[in-house]
Amino acid sequence: MSPLLMGGAKVKAISANELSDKAGALQSALDSGGAELDPGRRAAAETLVTKVDERTSKAGNHTVVALAGATGSGKSSLFNALVGEQVATVGARRPTTSKPVAAVWGSEDAGPLLDWLQVPQRHHVETGVGASGGSARRGDGAPNLDGLVLLDLPDFDSRVVEHREESERVLELVDVFVWVTDPQKYADARLHHDFLSALATHDAVTVVVLNQADRLRGDALAQVRQDLSRLAEADGIGKVQVVATSATSGDGVDELRHRLATAVAAQNAARHRLAADIRSTADKLRADVGDKEASVKDKDKDLVEALGRAAGIPVVVSAVERDYRNQAWGRTGWPFTRWVRALRPDPLKRLRLNATDETDQKLAVTAGDVRTVLGRSSLPPPTPAARSAVELATRRVGDEASVGLPVRWSQAVSDAATPPGPDLADALDQAVVSTSLRMRPPVWWRVFGLAQLVLAVVTVLGLLWLVLLAVMGWLQLPQLETPKLWGLPWPFLMFVGGLVLGLVLAGLARWFARVGARRRGASVRKRLTEAVSEVARERILAPVQQVLERHRATREALIRAAS
Repeated sequence: MSPLLMGGAKVKAISANELSDKAGALQSALDSGGAELDPGRRAAAETLVTKVDERTSKAGNHTVVALAGATGSGKSSLFNALVGEQVATVGARRPTTSKPVAAVWGSEDAGPLLDWLQVPQRHHVETGVGASGGSARRGDGAPNLDGLVLLDLPDFDSRVVEHREESERVLELVDVFVWVTDPQKYADARLHHDFLSALATHDAVTVVVLNQADRLRGDALAQVRQDLSRLAEADGIGKVQVVATSATSGDGVDELRHRLATAVAAQNAARHRLAADIRSTADKLRADVGDKEASVKDKDKDLVEALGRAAGIPVVVSAVERDYRNQAWGRTGWPFTRWVRALRPDPLKRLRLNATDETDQKLAVTAGDVRTVLGRSSLPPPTPAARSAVELATRRVGDEASVGLPVRWSQAVSDAATPPGPDLADALDQAVVSTSLRMRPPVWWRVFGLAQLVLAVVTVLGLLWLVLLAVMGWLQLPQLETPKLWGLPWPFLMFVGGLVLGLVLAGLARWFARVGARRRGASVRKRLTEAVSEVARERILAPVQQVLERHRATREALIRAAS
């Protein structure tokens, strides 16, 4: 496949696979960008993707070239000169051309392509017509135009709105642009601002023609061509070479015909045009994405802390510590005063976080059965300060994650970082309720409990022994000799020793209980914090990361499309 040569320089050919990859990249950008892309630019890109698919699906190797120009530029006369016949209507009354007129070279059927272009007026150029001097026979030096579809468009500055719209519609679909102007209107603002500047990326498929050149003589023609080249270059159309033509005298028509033949021979103009469209559209869409994405890693510390306070972790930890102390004192305290514990309220039961294990022994456990029935705990609602801390933390996550992003993406990140309604509060409550607080009774509880039981038995036996001795003395019954230790009777030592040692052991147990409660609280706090961290990742950080990943995919796809 030959390289396309339109502006006087060789242009690298674009393969069908390359064009398909670019179109696929643009579609991927649209899919990932979604509503965060500008609606107008998104709609234009979707239309372009459809156009690429439709144009590349057309069978044949036709190259569609459009002659476009302002009123009175002589493009219809130039069209007839290229065709070699009077096909387009030429007259003094303006506008003359109201509908596109097509001339087709070669035997290959261009009907489906012209149907897609919606050009009903068609003319088939016979072999031997349309070359310099009226001959296009191969082998006589005349350019081969087989495969050319030449369109004469309505004036793009027509007074009739329908004509202008029709011209602009067809220009969106053709492969090669031939902009026809004249010495009077070559600096026309609409030509340069609305068309040439807008097609700055399409220099490979653009030709600028200064028609009616026979009106200029000598240096005047050279100066106008130079000025037109300067204006086109300012519009972004590279190092364009202006072709000077005259439909009346035939000057320059052959040069233009050879350029069109080069485009036809390359069989690559359509792909160049579509690739330029994709590149231009992708460049415009780049305004809707940033240059990079922030990271949400290591941004959950303050967020988890704020969510933990809102979830009531301090309340739960405090209740767990109190419950631990109560249970420890109940199992290791002085047996004769344990009944007092029953008068104290159960801190976990009040929060609906208590449960009973299989042995019906009260433990600090999960509330799985309570959650099944009620679905929520009885934790107090977060304070205004806690709610404000959550709002501040989520806003900070959104702000830091949206640095450098356009407004729509920043808003999407902010929305992702702020779950709607009570969803977050419910998730936090469920995280607390579903977190296991279960524990095994420490070994020292059993040791101390057994020791207290033994001391209690010794104390009771000593008391009963003393009572028995007192009764026997009161009844003046003969008494057995009471054993002594260090001069003190055994019953006395048993009673007093059991009481004193029991109280000492109970005090020691209370100290152990406080230490164990703090350790148990730290363990539960860690477990609850992990549960809240999971909520933060699932409900806040993961949605934010998803938005950033969509932004990354959109940005990278646009880069591929514009490459």
